[in-house]
Amino acid sequence: MKINQRSKSSGQILVIVIILLVLLGIAYWWLDSNKRQMMREGDQFGRQVIQELIMQHNVKFFADHLSPAMRLQYPPSPQQDLMTQFARLGTPPSPPNAAGDVVFQSHFLESNGVFDTHVNYPTRGADINVAVSHPVGRWQIDELNFTAEMPR
Repeated sequence: MKINQRSKSSGQILVIVIILLVLLGIAYWWLDSNKRQMMREGDQFGRQVIQELIMQHNVKFFADHLSPAMRLQYPPSPQQDLMTQFARLGTPPSPPNAAGDVVFQSHFLESNGVFDTHVNYPTRGADINVAVSHPVGRWQIDELNFTAEMPR
């Protein structure tokens, strides 16, 4: 019995198409899984930045996680001045509740997050805004804005 050459060829093409669809499905699943993980890590990092600055006044954590542009804006002396400013305000009675989220510039790449919180210190309030990103290898602090209210 002879098998038609045309039907054999179309069967091979069908197998290749199925394999390609399976590979595309696996790639999409991996990218989506990675995106969800990056969102969780970014959310944790953004909240950790605020916690380390407000509650622990941790200058080492701040210095270790600055982006290259922020290193120019905050060399060692201004880093210490910022921590001294936080220490002068004291420790808030309750941990800050940061609100924010991580977004992606493209669908799966270039993750950035912005986190805001209002801190009620014993003598006055303050607003802190932190922008973070994950360009290559680790999360970093891209921007920090701190505004303290007038004393009560």
